[in-house]
Amino acid sequence: MDEFLDNIWSGIVTGVQMVAHALDVVLAPLNVLGPALVVLILVIVTVCSTKFFSRVYTTNRYRELQKEFKHWFDLRQEALKCEDREKGKLLARNIDQAQLNKVYYDYFFEGFLKNILTIYLPILLMAAYVNEAYRPDILLKNFGRAYIFKFTDFSGDPVVIGGVFWFVLLVLTTHNGRVHKCKAQFVNPRHMESGEKTVRERRSMWLAKLIR
Repeated sequence: MDEFLDNIWSGIVTGVQMVAHALDVVLAPLNVLGPALVVLILVIVTVCSTKFFSRVYTTNRYRELQKEFKHWFDLRQEALKCEDREKGKLLARNIDQAQLNKVYYDYFFEGFLKNILTIYLPILLMAAYVNEAYRPDILLKNFGRAYIFKFTDFSGDPVVIGGVFWFVLLVLTTHNGRVHKCKAQFVNPRHMESGEKTVRERRSMWLAKLIR
């Protein structure tokens, strides 16, 4: 068993090394642009790839939970339209306690696992490549300097920015833009009914946006 696992691990390491070497070959002609632009290109490719993977890849369980959540959410919304508001709220609360809460957490967790595979894992793998391919000694060898950027702080001390820090900064900037855009859409007044929403109602509205 140990030998079998060692063989699997050895194959994984060999595969990763081959992919890293292939990236080195592909990116070599781009070195004339400088390390900052090359890392920026890697970030753009990575983010676009994660968006593509997250759209095309899904599991049967995720689709089933998506349909089940939409069913119970629509049923809850119909209950809230009842002429007797107190009766409608009671029916909605019963739906929440009986089905919607459980489906919500299952749907959320399945979506989180999907995001790990299609978004976070590719970003972490690319960050690991940047950490190895843009080490200070390699930067010094290929670009004549051991850093991406260098500047002085207010006290006059030099501050250097390495490859990984630059990669993470670009990724965070890109994803923060997407998060702010989503937040602006979720709190759009035309999506809100009159009166204050409860936490459960706001949560249901947010999830409803995800399944459209």
